[in-house]
Amino acid sequence: MGYEVTISDGASEVVAGADTYQLEGPLTTFFRTDAGRRVVDSWSVRLASFRTADVVRIRRVDDVLAA
Repeated sequence: MGYEVTISDGASEVVAGADTYQLEGPLTTFFRTDAGRRVVDSWSVRLASFRTADVVRIRRVDDVLAA
């Protein structure tokens, strides 16, 4: 699984391998978690962060599309 993030300048980026995301202050951060978990904890791996004010759309995509 992953997420396609579209930002205000029209660019989009796929964050492959991300299971979940959450707001961290002014950033939206994407994480990979352990199998079967959707909880962000100390074992989660940060994959990418975007300035929340610039994020226009977040769309979940399958691994096939994220590759």
